[in-house]
Amino acid sequence: MELRTVDRAEVAGRRVLVRNDFNVPLEDGKVTDDLRVRAAVPTLRWLLDHGARVICCSHLGRPKGRRDPRYSLEPVRPVLADRLGTDVAFVDDVAGDQARQAAEALGDSQVLLLQNLRYEPGEEKNDPHLADQLASLAEIYVDDAFGAAHRAHASVVGVAERLPAYAGYLLAGEVKELSRLLEDPERPFTAVLGGSKVSDKLAVLDNLLGRVDSLVVGGGMCFTFLAAQGQEIGDSLFEPDQVDAVRRLLETARSQGKPVLLPTDVVVAREVSEDAEARTVAADGIEAGWKGLDIGPETAKAFAAAVAEARTVFWNGPMGVFELAPFAAGTKAVAEAVAAADGYTVVGGGDSAAALAELGLADRVDHLSTGGGASLELLEGKTLPGVAAIPTP
Repeated sequence: MELRTVDRAEVAGRRVLVRNDFNVPLEDGKVTDDLRVRAAVPTLRWLLDHGARVICCSHLGRPKGRRDPRYSLEPVRPVLADRLGTDVAFVDDVAGDQARQAAEALGDSQVLLLQNLRYEPGEEKNDPHLADQLASLAEIYVDDAFGAAHRAHASVVGVAERLPAYAGYLLAGEVKELSRLLEDPERPFTAVLGGSKVSDKLAVLDNLLGRVDSLVVGGGMCFTFLAAQGQEIGDSLFEPDQVDAVRRLLETARSQGKPVLLPTDVVVAREVSEDAEARTVAADGIEAGWKGLDIGPETAKAFAAAVAEARTVFWNGPMGVFELAPFAAGTKAVAEAVAAADGYTVVGGGDSAAALAELGLADRVDHLSTGGGASLELLEGKTLPGVAAIPTP
């Protein structure tokens, strides 16, 4: 799928409102991972090079419609300025008089960053008044926030209905690369899914099952699969209300001849902590009082082999509690396998992207998505509101 991109717009001397995704992690008022800021640079750099007066807007965290200094976008300003190599002004306002005055004061090739969109209660409600206010700041709208494309918010949909709307390079690239998985993937195509809850990924599994050649399932979600097969899972994370749906999926996979790889061994502990006693046991023999917190070494080898044999790989979700050293080996093994794969590799954002970054492997995959939730909804086959709001060429 192709969208009308920013390079089709006449931007010289015009105010351009850019919906970015600067929803970055903060610690002690500092940005700890600037992946999403770096991903925004190509579009912003093009606009500045062509004389646009750029107004950046984004959400950060969940302030729930209230001003909360913990979620201020001000810490993003110096990081953005450094990445762009130019000054970035900041205004502690979203769409009021201060924001309007700051926008009108912009000169050609200057940048303004607005305060957190979600300080406004109307943002998540797609409030028409807020959309009007935001649209009044500019003459052109550019959506480059793939991470928010699955949200029908005022800054995502409302403004696009009020101004000439274009996709930034990030948004257009995400849609193009992820759509490639659904439309014409090179075979064999393997999807590796992890994370804590199968309920978060079941719709993706259902949609991908008819498109992939094999599924690989790890993380906390695998224990609902193991339970659905009648295996003992001890005190592992488990969603009993999803067992019937998982059984149906496994039966569909069998009828289609699609292998579903599940763990054969797991790393277990009595508690989720850095200094917990960890053991490797067979996946069908987890004792009561113990919980599975990572895939085991034999499973990691099998998962890595499945990735190595594929010509297209999609990975979303860690294999265990990778933030803690005793339970990180499985995620590391999958990350290394995806990075080393010869085929086309796509990683679906979130914790998977964090794991790749931590291991220094982020630049060794073909496409690293900036939007975990949005990428999953796109792969579910859903129409994303933020994508539907942008015209095609």
